[in-house]
Amino acid sequence: MSFTKVCTVDDLWEGEMEAFSVNGHEVLLVCAEGGAVKAFQGMCPHQDISLAEGKFDGEKIICRAHLWQFAACNGKGINPADCALAEYPVQVDGDDILVKTEGVTPLFAHT
Repeated sequence: MSFTKVCTVDDLWEGEMEAFSVNGHEVLLVCAEGGAVKAFQGMCPHQDISLAEGKFDGEKIICRAHLWQFAACNGKGINPADCALAEYPVQVDGDDILVKTEGVTPLFAHT
């Protein structure tokens, strides 16, 4: 499976996040400080809460339910540190943002 167009760069500004359904996966796109676009699983690994309902400060993704925090640069857990978000490969082709879902499985943490 190849990369799938999700949106354009005009749809995702620096410091924003947006959820998309891509090939049956809930994907959270974030545009971190500095303009780097990353794609992570869209559901919190704690209790399947949509991360798009939380907050994003340009550096951290924060789940609304229990305030779990993840680094926007790599999806690693900040609080708690022993969890992470699955990351999807991203390509920016001209103005298009593309994501590859093949081979990526969402992660789940302790409860």
